Amino acid sequence: MEFLYFLEGLRNPVFDFIFSLITHLGEETFFLVAAIFVFWCVDKRGGYYILTTGLIGTVLNQWLKFIFRIDRPWVLDPEFEPIGDALEEASGYSFPSGHTQNIAGTFGSIFAYFKKNWLRISCIAIIILVAFSRNYLGVHTPLDVVVSLGIALVLVVALYPVFSNEERFKKAMPFIIGGCFLLSLGFLIYVNRLNPADFTGEGELDNLTSGLKNGSTLFGCMLGLLVVYPVDTLITKFDTKANWYSQIIKLALGLGIILVIKALQSPIEAVVGIFTPAPTYIARAISYFLIVVFAGAVWPLTFKFFGDLKIGFMEKFTEWITSKFKKTQHAPASTDTREV
Repeated sequence: MEFLYFLEGLRNPVFDFIFSLITHLGEETFFLVAAIFVFWCVDKRGGYYILTTGLIGTVLNQWLKFIFRIDRPWVLDPEFEPIGDALEEASGYSFPSGHTQNIAGTFGSIFAYFKKNWLRISCIAIIILVAFSRNYLGVHTPLDVVVSLGIALVLVVALYPVFSNEERFKKAMPFIIGGCFLLSLGFLIYVNRLNPADFTGEGELDNLTSGLKNGSTLFGCMLGLLVVYPVDTLITKFDTKANWYSQIIKLALGLGIILVIKALQSPIEAVVGIFTPAPTYIARAISYFLIVVFAGAVWPLTFKFFGDLKIGFMEKFTEWITSKFKKTQHAPASTDTREV
């Protein structure tokens, strides 16, 4: 707690605002967008790598939270005050840090898979900033953050040999997905068997609610992957290649539809509620199952269209930009030797 009190002494409105923004990069939404962007527009195998690393890390993170059941810093020390706005996303037990796990798994995978120096430097900077933000905002202890970084690093390194080689990827992926599914199913069963009456401490019931929510989300995602990979391997076999503006249209439309699917969670909950008295978590699992299946098996059916898409004025604009760039690159050096 000493380090958190030290950071509390450094707080000011500017830093509070900056780190409150930075910490959002570790949320579930950003992880999904990053994985989907790579999966749809850059490199399919790389997208599987990011998604798998992130999901396995999140399942392990949830297991550890309920094995150790360590409270948040302000519960451990009632005199400590986190930054208020950060409390909205600080649900569940404290150890280990879910935001740190997400960002380190996502950008650690990008760092390992793609070899561009500028991208790797950016990945390191983002991981460090988000991890630090969790301490600065007062929602995690240094131990929470360091352990999450360690788990993510181990997963990134352990899974890289599988995803860096097409042959190994094809052989191992069914086992990886099967293992992911069993881990998520096991956690969902475990957390549903916990007795709410045993969670009587401050915020304990909220921790259980967070575990049920996350367990349902992970189960829906893993079940979706069980559908997506064989469909992609046997039927879709999509290619990510397309011109730059087609990629933008493809990504924007696809993400828009995903937002619509996510918004259907409430109607799904209403329908499920007809058959069960506790529909929230079932509806959440169904919603995320549909999102993953759409992203991995349905929307890629359109990629042949986007790969062939040509828009006249955009083609002319691309040619104009390309010609200007080439002229700049090949402009002869000045031979004027006059003194300045």
